[in-house]
Amino acid sequence: MSSATNRATPPTPAGGDQVELTIGGMTCASCAMRIEKRLNKLEGVTATVNYATEKAKVTYADGVNPEDLLAAVGKAGYTARLPEPPKPENSAMGGEAGEPDPVRPLRQRVLVSTALTVPVIAMAMIPALQFTYWQWLSLTLTAPVVVWGALPFHRAALTNLRHGTSTMDTLVSMGTLAAFGWSLYALFLGTAGVPGMTHPFEITIAPTDGAANIYLEVAAGVTTAILAGRYFEARSKRRAGAALRALLELGAKEVSVLRGGREERISVDQLAAGDLFVVRPGEKIATDGVIAEGSSAIDASMLTGESVPVEVGPGDTVVGATVNAGGRLVVRATRIGSDTQLAQMAKLVEEAQNGKADVQRLADRVSTVFVPIVIALAVATLGFWIGTGAGLTLAFTATVAVLIIACPCALGLATPTALMVGTGRGAQLGILIKGPEVLESTRKVDTVVLDKTGTVTTGRMTLFGVVPAAGEDADQLLRLAGALEDASEHPIAQALAKGATERTGALPPVEGFTNIEGLGVQGVVEGRAVLVGRTRLLAEWSQQLPADLEEAKAAAEAEGKTVVAVGWDGAARGVLVVADAIKETSAEAIRQLRDLGLTPVLLTGDNETVARSVATQVGIDEVIAEVLPQDKVDVIQRLQAEGKVVAMVGDGVNDAAALAQADLGLAMGTGTDVAIEASDLTLVRGDLRAAADAIRLARKTLSTIKGNLFWAFAYNVAALPLAAVGLLNPLLAGAAMAFSSVFVVSNSLRLRRFKALASNRIDGGAAVNRGRGAAAVTVGNGRN
Repeated sequence: MSSATNRATPPTPAGGDQVELTIGGMTCASCAMRIEKRLNKLEGVTATVNYATEKAKVTYADGVNPEDLLAAVGKAGYTARLPEPPKPENSAMGGEAGEPDPVRPLRQRVLVSTALTVPVIAMAMIPALQFTYWQWLSLTLTAPVVVWGALPFHRAALTNLRHGTSTMDTLVSMGTLAAFGWSLYALFLGTAGVPGMTHPFEITIAPTDGAANIYLEVAAGVTTAILAGRYFEARSKRRAGAALRALLELGAKEVSVLRGGREERISVDQLAAGDLFVVRPGEKIATDGVIAEGSSAIDASMLTGESVPVEVGPGDTVVGATVNAGGRLVVRATRIGSDTQLAQMAKLVEEAQNGKADVQRLADRVSTVFVPIVIALAVATLGFWIGTGAGLTLAFTATVAVLIIACPCALGLATPTALMVGTGRGAQLGILIKGPEVLESTRKVDTVVLDKTGTVTTGRMTLFGVVPAAGEDADQLLRLAGALEDASEHPIAQALAKGATERTGALPPVEGFTNIEGLGVQGVVEGRAVLVGRTRLLAEWSQQLPADLEEAKAAAEAEGKTVVAVGWDGAARGVLVVADAIKETSAEAIRQLRDLGLTPVLLTGDNETVARSVATQVGIDEVIAEVLPQDKVDVIQRLQAEGKVVAMVGDGVNDAAALAQADLGLAMGTGTDVAIEASDLTLVRGDLRAAADAIRLARKTLSTIKGNLFWAFAYNVAALPLAAVGLLNPLLAGAAMAFSSVFVVSNSLRLRRFKALASNRIDGGAAVNRGRGAAAVTVGNGRN
């Protein structure tokens, strides 16, 4: 089945638009579920609401007005805002410092409530502190906590009541108001307000006269504990989203653009596609572009995780936010704003965080029915204890404990927090997870199909060997051939020229250069008439290869390599061997994939000889070669029909359909946009070892989600009976409930420590060459 059809995202209405609303007023997963349900009731609208990110991703048909969406959210009792237009960089920078911290009001509420609650709990639990009128001081301190501190819970509960629904806030509000109301009754109408009244500190609950007992410490303590839990949740959510914000802030703020031959310093948002801009050593590249002048090394570590700077020159593509580590560059902008690779990465991360996996949808459904069941259980608990004659105190205590312990906040946070942290950590490692449904696929994958060119190999021709004729100097052979080929743009010619430069240094000038179509090139180098190309070209000049060179040529071609003949002054002087080089890390990547229980398969359009040679070197047993682009999909379908769950790794346009067909598609970030769009995971740094890291991270994130859900469910299942039978103090229940949410978030934050395999050190970085076409290996005795 195609991964495209596996996804849980609602279908897009025909001709529909998309908008992301910022939701306000949500306090739990049930709130998100209610808003989602209300939006989806609108005709032509499909929506997904995420409690953790406080965003609603809405797709709506042409006849729907965005204002209708805001009104629908308002009717549900919440607020919604449309996306704000992008601000200029300078104003955004200025406004950033003045932006209010959304966590600050909650922090103030927690601090004030804590300061008032500590003495209340101390007096209730330490008899020595219970002076003559201590209960009235407790009331004075508790009242602001219950009225002002718990105001968000009461406000949400009233909203729920108006709409005939209930959420976890309903439980909190009912529990705290019940404890506070009972205390008021006991103080003003009962015997708890008499001077000298004391409360002994007891672990067990025994039937007593309820009129003599106050629960002010429960009302204040529960409010403060839950407020603290909400605060840590909110702070953790901001930390979990830090990777996305850091990604967005990587880009340069200003750029030196060339206009009329002069440099002009402008804000990046004023840059237009086609503009030439200058990047000096140490500066960030302002946007995606192509180098027009200069050569340098580019440090892409911030964006891709590559530790080694990449050498670039005229014609090479570069990515915005990477750093110029060498000389002065003049770059022509090709992508700006939301079209840049950095912006697309941020978009992918945010979309992944806004999605929902099947496990989260289950949690959402449970939370919608959980609250009414708990309220019914609380009423039943109250009635049971009163009916058994145990006394109002025990009945009331057990009921309040049930209301408080049941708040399934942890349930609502189990999936989104793990997903946010996991996808954010992936972005830092150069692994982009497109959506939560991807996590489900990684667990089941047992076969990984690898494209060859650009995935297992570099996709660029490289000099492999120099074979001089008897009596000839290898360096001179390479130097003369490289000098002549340096004048050609052919990929094989450039591979020879680069290899010659690296091995022999600066190349001599060429005179009378001529390109002979389909055969090779000729020219004069250092007074010698040099021929480089097919053996047929040399034969036309009566320069036949001697037997030893013919043997070397045949051996290289048997391995799928390309052989170029070189001759001058009437004789063949040697042969040069070039091929699409296997990436240094590919063999190690295959071992890592095998360690994950995956069976690797090499799939390529190249001939069998080349494919077998590559597969042997990297440790792949199964090879499927000479496959047309449209047939790659058939191969994936055949493997799936055999019962295999298939992951596909590719980088080219011809891989896009296969990536979409596979159960899990992984695109190399060095590949084409089409391949990346069709995939589920994008490996930014172009290193195949990242595939193993991506699958490990996805599996780790999924296991964290399942662990969170298990403990959230187990917590409620275990704690509710204890509360109902009167074995759980309401104050301890509130603290435990808040702790469960903090535990889930903290468990998710452990994903921030996920590391790539120790051996995964990035040696090269073709990420800046994204979009460049990959050269196929050529078999034969010259150029094709």
